Amino acid sequence: MKLVLLIAILAAVAASALGVVVALYHHKKASADDIKLIGETAEVHGALEPEGTVIVRGELWRAKSKDGAFISAGARVRVVGFENHLALVEVCD
Repeated sequence: MKLVLLIAILAAVAASALGVVVALYHHKKASADDIKLIGETAEVHGALEPEGTVIVRGELWRAKSKDGAFISAGARVRVVGFENHLALVEVCD
């Protein structure tokens, strides 16, 4: 009985550790996608004052207007860079 309990505990610990490793891997992989978004157009979801949110390729990203200007919701913007996982955007011409 004690052996079964020990095996169950070890299996739970191993599964938890694996879950953490997988989560960290996906987080690291997602951060590499930042560079691929530069040049993409986006729609402002939550007004940028100067920070807010935009939708790029169907994903919601935290964003900031590059020059600090207010950009209203619904405006079309272009991703021009990143600053600590915060997309820097400017209004499309």
